[in-house]
Amino acid sequence: MQYDNGGELLVAHLESLGIDTVFGIVSVHNLPLVEAVDRHLRFVPVRHEATAVNAADGYGRARGSIGCALTSTGTGAGNAAGSLIEALSAGTAVLHVTGQVESQYLGSGRGFIHETKDQLGMLGAVSTYAATVTSARDAGRVLREASAAALATPGGPASVEWPIDLQYAAQEDAGEAVPSGEAPSPDAAELASAQALLAKSRRPLIWAGGGARHARPELAALLEATGAGLIGSNSGRGSVPEDHPLVIGNFATNHAARALLADADVLVTIGTHFRSNETADYNLKLPEAHIQIDADAAALGRVYPVRHALHAEAAAVLPALTGAAVRADADWSARVTAVRDEVRAALHDDIGPQAAICDALATALPRGAVVARDVTIPSSSWGNRLLPIHDPRANVFPRGGGIGQGLGMGIGAALARPDEPTVVIAGDGGLAVHFGELLTVAQERPRLTLIVFNDGGYGVLRNMQDKFGERRSGVDLFTPDFGPLAAACALPYARIAAPEEAVPVLEAALASDGPTLVEVDLTALGPMKNPFTPPVKIPTA
Repeated sequence: MQYDNGGELLVAHLESLGIDTVFGIVSVHNLPLVEAVDRHLRFVPVRHEATAVNAADGYGRARGSIGCALTSTGTGAGNAAGSLIEALSAGTAVLHVTGQVESQYLGSGRGFIHETKDQLGMLGAVSTYAATVTSARDAGRVLREASAAALATPGGPASVEWPIDLQYAAQEDAGEAVPSGEAPSPDAAELASAQALLAKSRRPLIWAGGGARHARPELAALLEATGAGLIGSNSGRGSVPEDHPLVIGNFATNHAARALLADADVLVTIGTHFRSNETADYNLKLPEAHIQIDADAAALGRVYPVRHALHAEAAAVLPALTGAAVRADADWSARVTAVRDEVRAALHDDIGPQAAICDALATALPRGAVVARDVTIPSSSWGNRLLPIHDPRANVFPRGGGIGQGLGMGIGAALARPDEPTVVIAGDGGLAVHFGELLTVAQERPRLTLIVFNDGGYGVLRNMQDKFGERRSGVDLFTPDFGPLAAACALPYARIAAPEEAVPVLEAALASDGPTLVEVDLTALGPMKNPFTPPVKIPTA
């Protein structure tokens, strides 16, 4: 195939992936790419390169596929690095295409505009794949390799740097296919032993991580066949709809869930990293009878000992376990459902007046609508646990824990699914990291409700310092008046200052066909019963 320039080639490649919207910032070093995307697809000019990657990430998650971000070279590519780290941590598919200086000056170190030292090395450190386009004949191959790497297991962002002279050049693409990797296959003896162990189990539990989201029917079948309880990491939420009576959810460190783990006679874990914040810094005890399934061989036994390690895609191996499974004792399944109700009721009570907002969202949101959550107290306390998730594509949040990324992810998700409302839960501190993206929201007008929980600073760190220290440092911040700020950005605005205001305000915002900024005044609303602090260790005397 022949293309007039690199932009036309890129568009053809994106169309082959089903991508219709691209996020980025235009530059002298990516102009042919941006212009072609803008001619044929939808180009969304975000205000910061980090947001371009976050938005592409959210777009891909909401669709269950891949997103694309375009950035400039040098500082522009560097600005994207933090968001690439998030996609790498989450294993989410992002095609990141960045400009580069003219090929004849690559690596010369002469200070060419937008040049940076070893840009490819930097990208390689924060991407699952990184490559340079070296000629007008290999760009298509590089794009296909990058996309395949991003979509493979364990996945992550793939970065392509493209010298500007080669972007302008006529392209010749041979269209050669990228070899696909061989699917992992579990050891037959290990699988047989796992089947035998599960066949004897009467008190089983299942732990679903992010890898379970690609095996939803198979996981549901195992759950029904066993009557097991389903604990989910944050990344695995929605793999089975969370209104299922056997879904305990993201409550592994709750005392009642810990008691279940202590009494379980087998635990099947699926595609989970066992992150520190979900295992109480690895102090959570798991049953010795542990069957671990993961497509990433390095994950098997990495955090917890495993009796039977199954190196496989979950969808391929779960039916074999289901076929061997027997039903759990009836009193065990009843206990699972009781624990499910207990942990939810306890958290609902613990968050005090914020429960009204959680309840209003759960009632007003269409089933499966995206809830993008930045790192903030409402997300960490109840948004990641109590607010129900019924579809893993609705579960959008920074898995690496970086603050300020939620709005960009929400913008991407909202434009990926324009016919239904998207919600972003953010704090005033996190939102301030990328205030400029309010202008992106104002310009693109997605169907997005941005809920800003305003406590005048970094509430999580403030609570930690109040609990463990003698003074506050860096946590109390100047916060704008969000009403005039929204007006300046031509955004509708509403405020929640009492529990009874949650339903009417949120119902109206979610019914809108465009964006709304909703401020939750936490001072007026009132505090949680117990100030939230994260599960991290603070040395004390």
